[in-house]
Amino acid sequence: MEHISPLPTYLAQRYHGWKATSYSENKSWYRHLANEGQHPRAMMISCCDSRVHVTSIFGADQGEFFIHRNIANLVPAFDTSGGQHGTSAAVEYAVRQLHVAHVIVMGHSNCGGVNGCAAMCSGHAPELEAEGSFVGRWMDILRPGVARVAHIEDPANRMRALEHESVLISLSNLMTFPFVADLVEAGDLTLHGLWLDISEGVVEHYLPAQGVFAPL
Repeated sequence: MEHISPLPTYLAQRYHGWKATSYSENKSWYRHLANEGQHPRAMMISCCDSRVHVTSIFGADQGEFFIHRNIANLVPAFDTSGGQHGTSAAVEYAVRQLHVAHVIVMGHSNCGGVNGCAAMCSGHAPELEAEGSFVGRWMDILRPGVARVAHIEDPANRMRALEHESVLISLSNLMTFPFVADLVEAGDLTLHGLWLDISEGVVEHYLPAQGVFAPL
């Protein structure tokens, strides 16, 4: 394994700082988590973007959120054709094994994945159209949203609407999973859509009755 390198020094130093402070001051809580297992109240599906820090935004403690992150916070439609479906596996585990009460999809402003999808669909990112592009094939999930926002003339508003679509498409696809749909219809699971404006620190939530995203 000659290609593996030691951890960067600054990360090692941060670890030692955490172990000497946060861990030492809360040792019994960490041991409780280790011995009792995890019992998260909600699953959070958010973007891989390093600027999106859901635990900080909601003040969540260890063990409170079951977090899954991927490019553009997308959930694919239910598919049993085989393959390695990381997001679908995370949804299945959260819902069927951990019995979370809520599944929350959180999009955000200035999303590189969403911008890449828009560029790909307009012919400005041929590298994403290539069959071997993992990002491109993943962003195919968002293609229907591109068509739905095409009528919006202002580029900034169109991009924000497409970021909202990444949330709405994911929520719609979640309902194609039978074990999700059954629990939602029984009232034992709720789905929620959020969008974060990184610059302003504003979180919007989707209001299905009005069909809009509005500030929390």
